[in-house]
Amino acid sequence: MPDKQLLENTRNIGFIAHIDAGKTTVTERVLYFAGRIYKIGGVDEGTAVMDWMAQERERGITITSAATTCDWNQYTINIIDTPGHVDFTAEVERSLRILDGGVVVFDAVAGVQPQSETVWRQADKYDVPRICFINKMDRVGADYNRAIESITHRLGANPVAIQIPIGTEDDFRGVIDLVDERAITYHEEGPSVPREGPVPEEMIEEARNFRNAMIEKVAETDDELMLKYLEDEEISKEEIRRALRKATIAYRIVPVLCGTALRHMGIQPLLDAIGDYLPSPTDVAPTRGRDYRTGEPITRHFTDEPFSALAFKTVADPYIGRLVYFRVYSGHAKTGAMVYNSTKGRRERLGRIVLMHAQAREEIEEVRAGQIVAAVGLKETTTGDTICSEDGPVVLETITFPLPVVSIAIEPKSRIDQDKLSDALGTMADEDPTFKVSFDQETGQTVISGMGELHLDIITDRMRREYRVEANIGRPRVAYRETVEHAATAEGRFVRQSGGHGQFGHVWMDIEPLKRGSGIEFESKIRGGSVPQEFIPAVEIGAREALRTGPLSGYPVVDVRLTLTDGSYHEVDSSKMSFQIAGSMAAKSLITKGRATLLEPVMSLEVVTPGDYLGEVLGDLGRRRGSIQNIEGQGDIQAIRAQIPLAESFGYANTLRGLTQGRASYTMEFDNYLEVPVEVATDL
Repeated sequence: MPDKQLLENTRNIGFIAHIDAGKTTVTERVLYFAGRIYKIGGVDEGTAVMDWMAQERERGITITSAATTCDWNQYTINIIDTPGHVDFTAEVERSLRILDGGVVVFDAVAGVQPQSETVWRQADKYDVPRICFINKMDRVGADYNRAIESITHRLGANPVAIQIPIGTEDDFRGVIDLVDERAITYHEEGPSVPREGPVPEEMIEEARNFRNAMIEKVAETDDELMLKYLEDEEISKEEIRRALRKATIAYRIVPVLCGTALRHMGIQPLLDAIGDYLPSPTDVAPTRGRDYRTGEPITRHFTDEPFSALAFKTVADPYIGRLVYFRVYSGHAKTGAMVYNSTKGRRERLGRIVLMHAQAREEIEEVRAGQIVAAVGLKETTTGDTICSEDGPVVLETITFPLPVVSIAIEPKSRIDQDKLSDALGTMADEDPTFKVSFDQETGQTVISGMGELHLDIITDRMRREYRVEANIGRPRVAYRETVEHAATAEGRFVRQSGGHGQFGHVWMDIEPLKRGSGIEFESKIRGGSVPQEFIPAVEIGAREALRTGPLSGYPVVDVRLTLTDGSYHEVDSSKMSFQIAGSMAAKSLITKGRATLLEPVMSLEVVTPGDYLGEVLGDLGRRRGSIQNIEGQGDIQAIRAQIPLAESFGYANTLRGLTQGRASYTMEFDNYLEVPVEVATDL
């Protein structure tokens, strides 16, 4: 079979969703029915194949993305099961960067939840076409139509139902395929082959209405079909399927299916839909990058171009060493081949190439475009690096990750643990781009930073179990920032005259505040050479160095624009170092003149609670300086959306459990940085 045919039948997909929507359960059923595993694992029992870490099995949540491969009909499906908890959002980010399509799983009762919105935005960022699977249709309160409406209103998407459920809650027993106009029903408990038959008489009218709505939405994306639709001509099933696939890949519509994975219902039709509607590597746009030598933008296609791949994950495997996961975008490479890491400018050897199935491995001799594999032997390659052929070096678009927001101090319990601690932290920082390790010179403490309390809890748990390191953990620290309130102008003048060669650097700079999340911008408005061009980068280096520690509490200064406006130089005594120091002096003066102010990370919080406890929950949020954004009622359940400072959020899980007798749940994710109130800033 030619390579192109192989690629056209390949699907690189990920399961993404809010925590507890059932991603891992769906993945387990998919692997079972595709014949990849022969015993179905359970998340609650801690036997799920894809949740292989001890911490995942104990807590019943996915922590790290797991890759596997299975076959369904003529398709080869490469699957990544991602975490749903916001603390592990980096796993979703790096997975979506290298995937061609996604299956978004929703809870039929809750519909779109906060983390559903986050993963949807991440999929938008990387232009990933997707289909939706409304899971848990057998739960009390399941509502298919309401779940679809929430996709429209909260995600701004264009969902199209290609199935409707037969029965709901306890009575859920199958689905009606609207494209083929057939009923797919399940009559036995446990995994079984579904029965196909005609649409039940009592649902013919409902199915017809849904099918007409589906055809109308699909026809809107295809001129030929629209003409047939307007002239009441017969539209064949193949035409619908072809137009549906084209519109899904173009992200003009999102097909919606339903089922209940725990009871094995709706999985085979989902596998069919993955093959029918999600893109192959040949359907997506060529990947973008830049020429290694010239820096010019270029694209890489799956055709006979030189080998290029993007590393998206590293794992320290206790048996075979460091594994680097990568997605191949063009060309092919064999085991033992020399490749070029164009991000770092280093040559590397592909020692062994393995196909992954969660924690298990299968060695292969060659890897080709469109495949997702792991390699042993890439010592220098880390997440986001490009590996490619030396004949046609390219640097592919890398992966961006959010910055950590919570820090804790950590110290070894004994001298024996000292070296082991450094090795463990270094290995885990290599695996996880949102986990950072730093040394605080002032306090002499090692500080670890992550995306939330759970993230750091998992890190310290892994350190104890996997690396046998005992350590003392300090209280969580918040990553505050500083900024300026208004514009200012300042001078930086560094002059050292001595008997011989002296130092002379002189600059004038402006500072102005920017909107939150802008970072630091630097620009030069030097005209006429008052500061020679070769010294301007040194001024920027000095200024940015000065902004690393603000005058209030020593936190980094952000969201400002620095503008170099004037200066002077000395023919003999001026140097890069003198202008770097002058830039630093000017920047420090600017922060003080611009009235430095403290910023704190603020979290977006959604609490779902029975109405009986609404008052207690709101009262507690008020004490935590929470800002209520919205309260929505649905029966006896109240959903509160609020913003809460990260500093006030520690221990919230235990407090909420106590206030509501364990009946409320919440999700929290980083939102933005806001100014700290004066009375709080004074205490800090």
